[in-house]
Amino acid sequence: MKEQVEKALNSQIQKEGQSSHFYLAMANWAERQGLNGTSSFMYKQSDEERFHMLKLVKFVNERGGRALIPSFEKPQEEFESLMHVFELLLEHEIKVTESINKLVEVCLQEKDYTTHNFIQWYLAEQLEEEAQARTILDKAKLVGEDKAGLYLFDRDLENSAIQIQPANTVNPET
Repeated sequence: MKEQVEKALNSQIQKEGQSSHFYLAMANWAERQGLNGTSSFMYKQSDEERFHMLKLVKFVNERGGRALIPSFEKPQEEFESLMHVFELLLEHEIKVTESINKLVEVCLQEKDYTTHNFIQWYLAEQLEEEAQARTILDKAKLVGEDKAGLYLFDRDLENSAIQIQPANTVNPET
């Protein structure tokens, strides 16, 4: 594995792990607020980010590189509101997308087409993650500070009633 690609992959490993910790902190906060749907959603997001990190670790090692297991910064523990949580979620997912795009750039510069092909899964995953974050944030904005609306929003999130429409599907109603 080329040195620059390995370095970029290890940087992404750190970012995915840090994301997992960030979402775990959000889940913890939401649970303490009695927002079971939000906490369940965030625990799931944390698990997904950890899976993303492990997938990268295994890939680096399988390609003959050396995956580095990073330490993580302590994530933010308190949040202003549910809206703030989902604003940060979207902001964070956009940063992760930018990071993966930079990783693609390194792969192409180094002519590492195998890693480039592997990273395509992450690009598709990020499109879904950003769309999901936008959809949930839009729903949270509709609710605003309404307590009954917040209850229903959280319940819908727990029951996975808030769904995204993937960009690669056609809505038959349009």
